[in-house]
Amino acid sequence: MEKKKTLSFTFSIIAIILGVTLYKQFDFQQLKFEHTGLAIVYLIAFIFSIFIIIRGLRGS
Repeated sequence: MEKKKTLSFTFSIIAIILGVTLYKQFDFQQLKFEHTGLAIVYLIAFIFSIFIIIRGLRGS
């Protein structure tokens, strides 16, 4: 049980950091990212961390 809580907390911190980074890199006037390649990598990691968090909450 403790391991799931630790993983969930770790991936929560990762998701917060990646979400803030993606928000800061997005240019709202031109509706695109400053560094597209890096944003794709951040987005994949962000989606993976959210997936791990949701899977941990469901108990699967």
